[in-house]
Amino acid sequence: MTRAMYPGTFDPFHLGHFDIASRASAIFDELIVAINDNPVKNPLFEPHERIEMAEAALSHLNNVSVITYQGLTVEFARQAEVDVMVRGLRNVADYQFEHQIGWANRHMAPNIELCCLFCSPEYAYISATIVKEVASLNGNYSSWVMPHIE
Repeated sequence: MTRAMYPGTFDPFHLGHFDIASRASAIFDELIVAINDNPVKNPLFEPHERIEMAEAALSHLNNVSVITYQGLTVEFARQAEVDVMVRGLRNVADYQFEHQIGWANRHMAPNIELCCLFCSPEYAYISATIVKEVASLNGNYSSWVMPHIE
């Protein structure tokens, strides 16, 4: 049985996140969507709100659980006894970031593999930062999030 973890801030949980989580759940026996509770990032939504968003979006997937964690992601992954960390890639900048972090994580936890999934093309431009910015300016962001988030 392969246990995977898809970590992130998910502030808010948008369709790009849904895409990666849904596809990862089809690949791995168990998927943990791990929401990082890092107040330094100044999240717009509280951890419990982000859990509710992700759980509502992923409730139809029986092998997915949603939890929060604090601290170093790779340490939490080790404690959760995951085999694989899943990351989504939209562009070259995402790849460069994940490449660097991936090597650091590999050094700290050599038994945890990294699986990068390219996002579906229709979500390549969506980021939580863009969703929050458009929402703050009263723009229409409804096509980027699940209906229960609007």
